[in-house]
Amino acid sequence: MSRSWRVFLSVLIVVTATLLLSDISFCEEAKEVAEKGSSLAWWMWPIILFIFTFLLGILAVVAGVGGGVLFVPIVSSFFPFNLDFVRGAGLLVALSGALSAGPGLLRRGLANLRLALPMALIASTCSIFGAMVGLALPTNVVQTALGATIIGIVIIMATAKRSDFPEVKKADALSSALKISGIYFEESQGKEIDWKIHRTPLGLLLFTLIGFMAGMFGLGAGWANVPVLNLLLGAPLKISVATSVFLLSITDTAAAWVYVNKGAVLPLIAVPSVAGMMLGTRIGVKILAKAKPKAVKWIVVSFLFLAGLRALLKGLGIWG
Repeated sequence: MSRSWRVFLSVLIVVTATLLLSDISFCEEAKEVAEKGSSLAWWMWPIILFIFTFLLGILAVVAGVGGGVLFVPIVSSFFPFNLDFVRGAGLLVALSGALSAGPGLLRRGLANLRLALPMALIASTCSIFGAMVGLALPTNVVQTALGATIIGIVIIMATAKRSDFPEVKKADALSSALKISGIYFEESQGKEIDWKIHRTPLGLLLFTLIGFMAGMFGLGAGWANVPVLNLLLGAPLKISVATSVFLLSITDTAAAWVYVNKGAVLPLIAVPSVAGMMLGTRIGVKILAKAKPKAVKWIVVSFLFLAGLRALLKGLGIWG
């Protein structure tokens, strides 16, 4: 068995065991959640969800977006599950992908600990408060806010530009004090790239908001991490993407435990979602070289916009 499959099975076993041992009345509550407003038998929904998230995982890799940001708005809009359960599963979906990819990125020197840890400390703390607020608010309020947020994310994804090697003339005082800089080997150019960052205080401030939103809506925050690290702070694109993945493994863990502790994570939803997403991302990696990511990205953006619009209208009571 290859190393990647061992990692996948390990993560899946840990997620399954954690959820089954948590304080959740699985059988009765799962049946009630899955059959509410649906003509299908409750056991059909995990199968449909697995197939759906498998396809979603392929799209997420090819389009260059995180699985969590696709999972929550689409599943909450088109599946008969309560939003709280979908958000809890969404955090585990984003978390499992980050745990799968994180070690390899660290070994390759792409994910930078000095860059990640200050951001992760702030984002993970705020994600706990975000999760608590999200679970305390009425569902229609969270649904409306989620819809508005997703439409905002669509705008960011459609308009944001990336810079492979941003120009940072001088590191700011805070990043120098924290020694946030590094060197990595850029294979496309065959040379080592020496990088540093600036505007660190503003970046830390933005990560308070990113962490809060990640916890409140159950979204993986890669859509926000990468632009902040790359365009604002000035880290190279590869460093930004890899560090963003590592950040998710810390930020989402903090928020996920709030949902587990409150009984807002159901194995019925979380286990097939994690399994489908992780298998899909592995297939997506293999077809990435042959696909046209830009074309797929616009398909995903369009689908995400429809899901965000439906969530917004659903929260406002216009589209039940």
